[in-house]
Amino acid sequence: MELWPGAWTAVLLLLLLLLLPTLWVCSPSAKYFFKMAFYNGWILFLAVLAIPVCAVRGRNVENMKILRLMLLHLKYLYGIRVEVRGTHHFPPVQPYVVVSNHQSSLDLLGMMEVLPSRCVPIAKRELLWAGSAGLACWLAGVIFIDRKRTGDAISVMSEVAQTLLTQDVRVWVFPEGTRNHNGSMLPFKRGAFHLAVQAQVPIVPIVMSSYQDFYCKKERRFTSGRCQVRVLPPVSTEGLTPDDVPALADRVRHSMLTVFREISTDGLGGGDFVKKPGGVGEARL
Repeated sequence: MELWPGAWTAVLLLLLLLLLPTLWVCSPSAKYFFKMAFYNGWILFLAVLAIPVCAVRGRNVENMKILRLMLLHLKYLYGIRVEVRGTHHFPPVQPYVVVSNHQSSLDLLGMMEVLPSRCVPIAKRELLWAGSAGLACWLAGVIFIDRKRTGDAISVMSEVAQTLLTQDVRVWVFPEGTRNHNGSMLPFKRGAFHLAVQAQVPIVPIVMSSYQDFYCKKERRFTSGRCQVRVLPPVSTEGLTPDDVPALADRVRHSMLTVFREISTDGLGGGDFVKKPGGVGEARL
């Protein structure tokens, strides 16, 4: 007895539906790939929803509020508890440069939890071509840099320095330059520090604790867990010159690495976690 083509399709779909739950239960690697595929696919879908809303304003940093609002729920889907400390360190009224460690695409969860108003990331230019996500980021004012063309990157940074001062914008930079999965921090590139010195604005370091207890790309492991985000006191650049940038970058990296090791070891970094109104955590020291 021969099955007509539609029946074969139905049989294959049935087998797939039976196979997927089995893989989910029996294979941590399969669960990792399913979770990451959904994570990226869901972000692309949310971007599709955000684009028409953001397009009303056009390219505007205020659109970042829309993206943040649409992404805040992701941590609940994955059972990740994001705990934030030190938000009082954000300068209240002036522009500044945020520098943060960079572990994986999951950094988006911590970033959205603590993102200050009128703050946009500086991202590699390849993100601009990432379908709906690229267009949504462009509409939200994300600053794109072609890291392969040094001259263009320097030119963009000079423009950003002027934008910081004239439009009251803050920028978020990952000074490691790429994702780092080794449980530490890579050496910092100095672009963010040159930017802060050129604009004479403070640097606000932000440290996200290690994801190793719930996420590991090498081991194909992705479970639920907890991440702490620590906002450190701002570092002044007033009076500094380009000659001071190397020492400045090293000093900021050292302070961030010290905190990273602390909060990645004891989880809470020595404080009682309490919930603040609006869903943002703050620790009592």
